[in-house]
Amino acid sequence: MLTLREFEEASEIVKRVTNETKLIYSDYFSEKTGNKIYLKPENMQFTGAYKVRGAYYKISTLTDEERKKGLITASAGNHAQGVAYAAKCFGVKATIVMPTTTPLIKVNRTKGYGADVVLYGDVYDEACTHAYNLAKEHGYTFIHPFDDSAVATGQGTIAMEIFKELPLVDYILVPIGGGGLATGVSTLAKLLNPKIKVIGVEPAGANCLQESLKAGQVVTLPGVNTIADGTAVKTPGKEIFPYLQKNLDDIITVQDEDLVTAFLDMVENHKMVVENSGLLTVAALKDLQVTDKKVVSVLSGGNMDVITMSSVVQQGLILRDRIFTVSVLLPDKPGELSRVSNVIALENGNVIKLEHNQFVSINRNAAVELRITLEAFGTEHKEKIIKALETEGYQPKVVRTNI
Repeated sequence: MLTLREFEEASEIVKRVTNETKLIYSDYFSEKTGNKIYLKPENMQFTGAYKVRGAYYKISTLTDEERKKGLITASAGNHAQGVAYAAKCFGVKATIVMPTTTPLIKVNRTKGYGADVVLYGDVYDEACTHAYNLAKEHGYTFIHPFDDSAVATGQGTIAMEIFKELPLVDYILVPIGGGGLATGVSTLAKLLNPKIKVIGVEPAGANCLQESLKAGQVVTLPGVNTIADGTAVKTPGKEIFPYLQKNLDDIITVQDEDLVTAFLDMVENHKMVVENSGLLTVAALKDLQVTDKKVVSVLSGGNMDVITMSSVVQQGLILRDRIFTVSVLLPDKPGELSRVSNVIALENGNVIKLEHNQFVSINRNAAVELRITLEAFGTEHKEKIIKALETEGYQPKVVRTNI
């Protein structure tokens, strides 16, 4: 069993490689939820995620002989950087197997810490199998990203810091991929205060722990489908599963589109970049059926490449009706485009793209299609612009936006 003494020891050891990530009180999310919301910004760690805690603590427990053999692990990115950085601190070799779908920023940063990177498989589970094979072939010491009690203990040091800052915390929300972070945080939280509620949050398209808890045993999903690449895991940890059964109070699942809007909320209101997996706990706040509670959302990481970031921002604006596209039919004659533009301008809409299709009808003098992509302030403003177009005799249809 994991003990309070082990967590206390780990808390001192991980200080060697972690930044101080003090809680951030969120006026925005507090007002939206009716609770007192605090953010634990592990995205501000040197490696961009909490994973360095478990990796460094685990390596510290190895013998010199185990370390000298060389280390190997499999990871979708954040654990990879944690192991690579920790191995560099200990002066030992590290090999990291990463899925081929891993964002480039995570691959490059892992290499930047001196590790050898092998890209294999489409998801973590396939990369992990390959890493075990390489470990057996070369005699490397395997550092599991989550199914290891020492790794989980290192991750659990987050809870120690939360309690020191906010002793009367009521709820802690933690992202779940394989379950290592949730194991450490929930176990230590219950040791410190059995009344605290610890809620795990999974992507709806990779809810392996939720299904395992329902079944009463570890199960493997047939596949995963989520933009939260850091938590795209098909099978939770077998060794840590009993801790999760005992200490987690509930599981909330989050749809990908909620992660997209949570990204916008975080950037606009807290000026922070948090990766999709790290946003799980933020997106889950609206599903927490409580009020007037002190709630901590753990932001597990912030390693996000700029292409993904751009895509998420665009989709978020579309989902929030701040960018939308309408199709109108108008006669193909001089002045019609100006007339439509004037209607939109009077309602303070901002046109960002026009598509003119003369071949939508056989008789183009009667009708050509104009697709207008606009910026708006939100749903109410969007509806106001559409109403203005209708008043002027157009029949606008909202169509899919392609930026």
